[in-house]
Amino acid sequence: MYTIDTINLIGKGPGAVLLLHGLYGTPQQLQYIGRKLNVVGGYTVRIPNIQGYSVFDEAIPSHTTRWQHWLEQVEAQFDGLKREHGEVSVAGLCIGADLCLELAAKRSPDIHALCLYSAPLRYDGWNVTWMRWFKFLGYYTPARFMMSLTERPPYGLKDERIRQWVARQMAERGTSALGSSYSPLTGVFESERLMKDVRQKLHKISAPTLIMHAIEDDLASPRNADIIEKSVSSPQVKKVLLENCYHIITMDFQKERVAQETLEFIRQSTVQIVQDAQPPLQRVG
Repeated sequence: MYTIDTINLIGKGPGAVLLLHGLYGTPQQLQYIGRKLNVVGGYTVRIPNIQGYSVFDEAIPSHTTRWQHWLEQVEAQFDGLKREHGEVSVAGLCIGADLCLELAAKRSPDIHALCLYSAPLRYDGWNVTWMRWFKFLGYYTPARFMMSLTERPPYGLKDERIRQWVARQMAERGTSALGSSYSPLTGVFESERLMKDVRQKLHKISAPTLIMHAIEDDLASPRNADIIEKSVSSPQVKKVLLENCYHIITMDFQKERVAQETLEFIRQSTVQIVQDAQPPLQRVG
């Protein structure tokens, strides 16, 4: 079974993490990471559904809204955590990572740590075939309100066991732990607009940034991670390229590595803040 409901995990410590799943996805895309952050790190974790972005009912993507509406909801979720916690980090998968980048371009001083999983600036992975470029035919015509892109193997997963589980769920229900079995073109269109805006704002991001990307990402090539690394203005940037996984790194073979790297980076950001706050040593004599 999988959940399409917002996941709230209450931690024992002062910190919190807001996790954002991918477009037309479900909170379960990030459930493994969230539970590690909660149980091992003691963080309060929230993985919200977003109106006009998430899958709210089985097999039915929610009515798509503009990406700015997605961002408004993300900022409201962030502010809700910020009112209760001194340190709030944000992390996201795929388009969820792009929403994190948008938030960071606007609110970097408020963000404790920014963690990006498979963040796309363009859809240029090896499984984006020439047929997908037909989507442009529908972008600027009413056809985009009627067309959809059907999800297909490998579903962003190299782990054959999980891939078969996802395929079975999609065949039986029309959706799975990953999300809907199809992506309305309206949402793909909005995600392209969001990526364009992100590309123009990367230099505004100064929050500590962790970039994690699969070398064999089927949706967005590692070049996306390289551009983000070179373009953000943060003094703390770490890029981790992962082997033996595809796009959904939070559910694939390297999910444990993703969780550990995230925990360590958030903790290190706390240590860095404490060190920066200490007064310089005074010379004696």
